[in-house]
This record gives sequence, C-alpha cells and structure tokens, in this order.
Amino acid sequence: MLAGAGYVLLLILCLVSFSSGGDPFVFFDWTVSYLKAFPLGVKQQVIGINGQFPGPVLNVTTNWNVVVNVKNDLDEPLLITWNGIQHRKNSWQDGVLGTNCPIPAGWNWTYEFQVKDQIGSFFYFPTLSFQRAAGGYGGIIVNNREVIPLPFNVPDGDITIFISDWYTRSHKELREDIEDGKDIGVPDGILINGFGPYGYEQALVPKGITYQIINVEPGKTYRLRVHNVGISTSLNFRIQNHNLLLVETEGSYTVQQNYSNMDIHVGQSYSFLVTMDQNASSDYYIVASPRFVNSSARAKASGVAILHYSNSQGPAAGPLPDLPDEYDAYFSMNQARSIRWNVSAGAARPNPQGSFRYGDITVTEVYVLLNRPAVLINGKLRTTLNGISYLPPSTPLKLAQQYKIPGVYKLDFPNKLMGRPPKVDTSLINGTFKGFVEIIFQNNDTTVQSFHMDGYAFFVVGMDFGVWTENSRGIYNKWDGVARCTTQVFPGAWTAILVFLDNAGIWNLRAENLDTWYMGQEVYVSVVNPEVDTSENHLPENAIYCGLLSSLQHDQAQRVHFSDAPAVSNTRTPILIAILITLFVALMRQPW
Repeated sequence: MLAGAGYVLLLILCLVSFSSGGDPFVFFDWTVSYLKAFPLGVKQQVIGINGQFPGPVLNVTTNWNVVVNVKNDLDEPLLITWNGIQHRKNSWQDGVLGTNCPIPAGWNWTYEFQVKDQIGSFFYFPTLSFQRAAGGYGGIIVNNREVIPLPFNVPDGDITIFISDWYTRSHKELREDIEDGKDIGVPDGILINGFGPYGYEQALVPKGITYQIINVEPGKTYRLRVHNVGISTSLNFRIQNHNLLLVETEGSYTVQQNYSNMDIHVGQSYSFLVTMDQNASSDYYIVASPRFVNSSARAKASGVAILHYSNSQGPAAGPLPDLPDEYDAYFSMNQARSIRWNVSAGAARPNPQGSFRYGDITVTEVYVLLNRPAVLINGKLRTTLNGISYLPPSTPLKLAQQYKIPGVYKLDFPNKLMGRPPKVDTSLINGTFKGFVEIIFQNNDTTVQSFHMDGYAFFVVGMDFGVWTENSRGIYNKWDGVARCTTQVFPGAWTAILVFLDNAGIWNLRAENLDTWYMGQEVYVSVVNPEVDTSENHLPENAIYCGLLSSLQHDQAQRVHFSDAPAVSNTRTPILIAILITLFVALMRQPW
C-alpha cells in the first residue's frame, strides 16, 4: 500500500510542478480620465489614469502575461501603446491606428499581451489626437527572471522619472494649431514626474509651483529609470554632484560607463545607477534642460526637482549644474556613439546579449528614409518620409489584412526618395519575413528627430553628419552597437539601424516627435510569414470594429468588462492542486 501510495504522491507532485511552471497573469483595471492639475502654476486639464498623473507603473517580469482593462472616460476616442514592448506575433495589442480601432468615449477595452523574452525600461502613452501632450503616460518595468542575474549589484531602490516638455495650452488647442499650419513654438516649461520646477531662481520660476522631491538614504545606490515622454524637445538630464552610471537602455544592458549628464531625446528611456555618496550638506538639484532650442527658451523652460537625503542639512542652493554647449550637436552625437551593448551580459535569456552576432548577418533589404521640413500637400501642411505623408485609413491595416479587404493600403513604399511631388498615401513597407533590413534615417530637417519602431529592438550601428552614402558603412559598429527601439537623428545628419524581421505582424515605424508624427511622418511595415504560422495570435475575441467593418461591431454590453481578478494569478494551479489532493485522499483509502 505504501509503495502504491508513494507512487501516486510522486505523480501528483510532478503534475503540480508542471502546472505551476506556467507564466503568471497580472491584471490591471485602469480608468483614463481628465484631471485638474497645476503643473506650471496654471490650472490645466491633464489626462490621468486611476486619478494619477503620471499614470501607474506596470511592474512585471519577463514572460508574464499582462491584462490591462482600460475604461475610456475621455470625451474622445483613445488608444494606448506600450512603447518598446515587442508583442511577439501579436500586433493586435499594439495600440496604434494601423492595428486597432479606437476605444470610443465611454467604452472599455482589454489589452492582453505577454512581455515575451524581454527585460528593461519602457513606457506607455495614448497615441491618438495629440493626447500625449496632456499626459496619459506611465512607466513599464520588465524585471529579469530570478534565474538570470543582473549584470550589477541589486540596487537599494528603483525610481521611475518622467521628463517632458510642457505647454499650458491644452492638447486640443495644440492639435488645432498644427491643423491650421501653425508652429506649436517653444514649451512653456519642463516637467519632472508631472511637476513644475523648484524655485531655484526667483526671476525664472513663479512662486507657488509644486515640485518633485525624491527621498533617498545616504550611502545607498538607486536605479533611476528616466523617460523623455515629451512632445518634441531633446532634454539633458543630470543630478548635481552625482554621477550617472548607465546600465540599460530600452531593454538592453549596456557597457557600464559614468556620465555627468545625458541627452535623452523624445521617446527614449535610460537606466542609471546613482550612489548617494555626497555629504548631504544640502539637497541636490535634479535637472532636465532643453537642448537645441534658443537660449531664452532654455532659461525659461528648465525643469528642476530635488534629491533629498534623509540627513540633509538644508535646501538646495546655488546655480544649476552646467549644461553642455547648447548648440554643440557633436558633443551629443559623440555621447550617443559611446553607448555600447554589454555583449557578455545575459538578459531575458541566460546566453550573452552579444551571441546574436548581428554584424555577421547578410543584409537583404536597404531603405533610406528621408525626412524634410513640412510641406503643403493639397493645401495642408504635412510631413513626409520619402515624399509620402501617411494617411490612416478608416479600417485598421491589420483588420483589412485579416478580412482580405482590397484597396485599404498598398505594399509599395519606396526604398528611397522618388523624383516626384510629395503626396498623401497609405503605402506600407513590404517586409520580408526573417529578412535582415538596413534602414538609414536621413534628417534634412532643422531639428533633432527621434524614430521608433514597434515590435522590435533594432541595432544602432552608425550615425554621422552629412549625407549617407554606400561608403558610410565603413564607420558602422558591427559588434556592440546597442539594441533599442528609439533612436535620435540629428539635423543635417543620418542614423543607420539594422533589424531582423522575425516578428510577424504589421508594425508602426514613426517619428516620436509628436508634431511631425501627427502631420504624417510614419509608415507601417508588413511582415507576413509565408508558411502557416499557428503561433501568431488570432484576432482577439473582444476586437473593436470600425471603418468598412463597422457592421460587425456588437454593443458595448458585449465587451469585456472590468474584472475582479487578483493582481497576480496563475489560475490553473490552485484548481489542479485541489483536484489532485482530492484524488490522493481517495486513493489512500483504497487497498493496494
């Protein structure tokens, strides 16, 4: 009897072990609504989530399944994108107009995605109607699994910091200005975590502005995840008397280097380790200053928060820490070139990051994407890539592909600027599945541009001033160029990236600068697996239909509603354990 029972017990333990090995689910219920705030001392309507501005941080771990139920309490449609989350074979959850119908006002919709084979620091934000200018953003932390060690000592704390340019005009007013062909102008200020500047200089900072205080303990080391969630301004980040040890950017561990300051361009994210090694004779300034704007605007717009040691002996004082030469783009470019991939570190998997050896792969396609200042097309001011200003169709591209609707888009985006007038069109890049693509961003505009690609991390292999030519490949970094999802392109310069198209779906490639994106500076990349791919996610059951498929839409009553699920759950395991225990008790009562 004991032998038989032991065998059953062993079987049960094996089954329990197997059942508990699944990736857990985490559940979040969000209400996106307008809030009243005073970021620069002026009453404004901002966009918050669950009453928070900025929104809550999604803190998850590699391979977890994330379920976010979003209720839209705004007065206009909403979509949220998860900037840098790759949505492996699941572009349905990407939250951009090419893949999703907007969530109508008063509706809720549930995002469900897995942070598959990723680690790092990212953020989310609303993608429609210039809403990011009013907020609606928050952080995403994807932690290492326990079996994968960090390439540095575990920090004593983890702090998320959002830096952004800010306007006292509403996002609707800014949107109208752009639609009327007006320049939105220089920002009215810089926010840090949704707060205005500390009153470091009375002539520049009005009284009564609430500022951010970050409390720390002396001698401890903190991981600071810094995101530029602004509209169009590159920002220089620094902390008075403290070094920034760069350790990660957008999902890649980097070679660890100390910086006194870091230029963080629109849409970019960085992780720094900062040790509280000062004598705390006073508090210290945390500063975010505009780059590459005129000096009067820079002085007006500096963002300042306070780093407060628990044993601090007084308030911060004196001038702000020095900013690099305002117009020295060479400094900024050389700083960007110095950021290298840590090819010996594990990340989502235990193998080294550098084991991919991207420099040994043969390039199959080359695209030179040229952007220029906005031009008039059909009487409207529009921005372009290779002379094409993207026009979103009423039916999302992914839905049109799913239902084989002809005429919604064309797979004919040119790989270089064509000798023809600029036009508005819905033209996609026809990507080859598992092709290795070289993309060169050539910036013929007068401002720094950031470009982002959904669904992927790409390798930043080169950047320089002037016009890219075939000979420019001679300066490419083919060994430890950092892998990330957003890169800067300086005015009158180029940046080259390499990307392996192994993620089936339709993916947005866009300017992160909100003004140029809104005016048409984006394109989608269609990546279709020519074989039957059973692993690519199917159309979600709760899909919203619009455009040519509006007739398929059911009432909101049939949508997925807010859940009462726990924050973390692996629902199969408790049920299976209960069944197996019952079975074990019954078997123990049997003669053997």
